[in-house]
Amino acid sequence: MLSDPIVALATPPGRAALALIRLSGRGAFALAARCLAPFSPEPPRTVFRAHLHHPVTGDPVDEALAVCFPGPHSYTGEDLVELSTHGGLLVPADAVAALAAAGARPAEPGEFTRRAVLNGKMDLLQAEATADLIEAGAPAQRRRALQQLDRGLSRRLEALRSEILELEGLIAYEIDFPEEDEGPVRPERVTAAWRAARERIALLLRTAADGERLREGALLVIAGPPNAGKSSLFNALLGRERAIVTEVPGTTRDAIEAYAAIEGFPFRLVDTAGLRDSDDRVERLGIEVSWKYVEGADLVLYCEEAGDAGGGMRDAFVSRCQAPVVIVQTKSDLIPPTARPPERLTASIVTGEGLAELRRRLAEAAFGKLLTLGDVEPVVTRARHRDALQRALAELDDFQEARGAGVEAAAAATHLRAAVLALDDLIGVVTPDDVLDRVFASFCVGK
Repeated sequence: MLSDPIVALATPPGRAALALIRLSGRGAFALAARCLAPFSPEPPRTVFRAHLHHPVTGDPVDEALAVCFPGPHSYTGEDLVELSTHGGLLVPADAVAALAAAGARPAEPGEFTRRAVLNGKMDLLQAEATADLIEAGAPAQRRRALQQLDRGLSRRLEALRSEILELEGLIAYEIDFPEEDEGPVRPERVTAAWRAARERIALLLRTAADGERLREGALLVIAGPPNAGKSSLFNALLGRERAIVTEVPGTTRDAIEAYAAIEGFPFRLVDTAGLRDSDDRVERLGIEVSWKYVEGADLVLYCEEAGDAGGGMRDAFVSRCQAPVVIVQTKSDLIPPTARPPERLTASIVTGEGLAELRRRLAEAAFGKLLTLGDVEPVVTRARHRDALQRALAELDDFQEARGAGVEAAAAATHLRAAVLALDDLIGVVTPDDVLDRVFASFCVGK
């Protein structure tokens, strides 16, 4: 049942000062009264202290703080109780067990937020933004999640939906008054409305690649010949010693991955084995792994020693790359400034010179479109969003093609209705259970 009482721990289990437990659903207040003394849902949204005990055995569990949120003015839209108990492994688990013994069932992953969507407290895009905000590891991810949680993308899609409905209304008017010369609506007006809606969808779709990369983190692969300073640069960008650094060429035999925020943007850094011809079987395997990472990279950072005049290997490497390549000359402290080519990006791990510019270049190369848009314009951040917008765009194109082919207005208008339904699926106006299951599968239980 979608309204039966559910309970879950909303904070991570383990040693901590406090734990938060959520109880929501029909009869939540009566259920909580079996475990809390004293208990009163009045006044609402007011914290009170109570003894928490097991409803069957009467065994004390903890001294808790509780607050009641009567529906529909709660996170889930239902009667909701939040309990703050002491943290740790035992007390929160016993508190959840006590509420379960009183009649609540353990919540499914994301069930609290799912109920919020079903009860109209938020749309599906806001629910996804809630998960993105929790998982954010870089400031840019947090800002985008907050914007989407504030309905930035939802408002844009609702406006787009209204435009398509208005276009559908023009066609309906044309159907209702076929006897007038060429219909009451000029063809130019229909075409202009179609073009405006199509362009707005296309603009959103153009943000999808960078938006999905923002959510997942850009895969930045550091590559180059042996002893070119790759591992040192990897550690510097990461901000800690993660890769082993020696003066011996071929020290790195396998790819090393780590997460880093660069200029506020999320990156998945990969340090790879030096690229060269080798008779060492283990090193050759490492080089093969390096090329596999390069082939799947969002961005490649190619390292060569400062003063290295041999560009043959660099040019051959760049020609094999599908992703954009940023070239940096490392160990710039070993040559005088006059010997550094002004057109080359140089950096020194020893002095730190050039690292700030390198970070800026990497962020610009991986997230240039988002930097141009700023934090005001909404961005598509999930494959689900992209797929729905592509369906809507295809239906709009099919509508225009049908109009051009002389298909009767009623039949052509079915494509407009399909485009609206695609946007409804995206926002969550009409969403099948299997879509909801996929969206909330990755949520934590207490959310």
